[in-house]
Amino acid sequence: MSKFIKIIVCGLSCLALASCTTFDARPEHSAGAKRDTIELKSRALVAVLDRFEEAQQTASDLQSDALGANYQLPSLSDSLLDRGKTLLGTPYQYGGNSRKTGFDCSGFVSHVYKEELDIQLPRTTRGLLSMDAPVIARADLEPGDLILFNDRGRGRVTHVGIYMGDDEFIHSSSKRSGGVRVDKLSNRYWNASYLQAKRVLTEQEVAAQVRSEELLSRIVQ
Repeated sequence: MSKFIKIIVCGLSCLALASCTTFDARPEHSAGAKRDTIELKSRALVAVLDRFEEAQQTASDLQSDALGANYQLPSLSDSLLDRGKTLLGTPYQYGGNSRKTGFDCSGFVSHVYKEELDIQLPRTTRGLLSMDAPVIARADLEPGDLILFNDRGRGRVTHVGIYMGDDEFIHSSSKRSGGVRVDKLSNRYWNASYLQAKRVLTEQEVAAQVRSEELLSRIVQ
């Protein structure tokens, strides 16, 4: 865009210089001929200026379209789940909270939220169950929601995973089942063990969205 504008500005400068040269160059021409020449070149100059303004506006519109007008910010839940998927197959380890040591269920959830979104969650399933976050009905689950389980309805919370959408959740299951994996909520065991869901992203996602949009606005300007 800058090269295009420089070429137009250069053309304008040359045209303006040509007008001045014609005005001063041949004093033997009659005053009427000079006026006619000046008028023609003035009209040409105005036309070029009009084209220049149109070009500037078009370039500005194209830049806005490219940087912001049709741009949609990625959802934080998408980036959260993408991070979780990179850990698929990581072994289960009771008390583990890293790829190196392996993960237990709450260690996996805490690691993903902290590493991807810098959100510090309670480290245990009991802490997650009691934390101050909106409780979500099962029918209203959205990607990124935490799902808490017990052992087939037997009282206390025993497990946690992250809902992915389409009836699936990602979690660090057990040593026997291969650690971090994706399962269906409709699975007989998990369906019977479903206890509660909580939404962590609500306020944090809104705040991050606003900050990102402000940054994008400054880039466009």
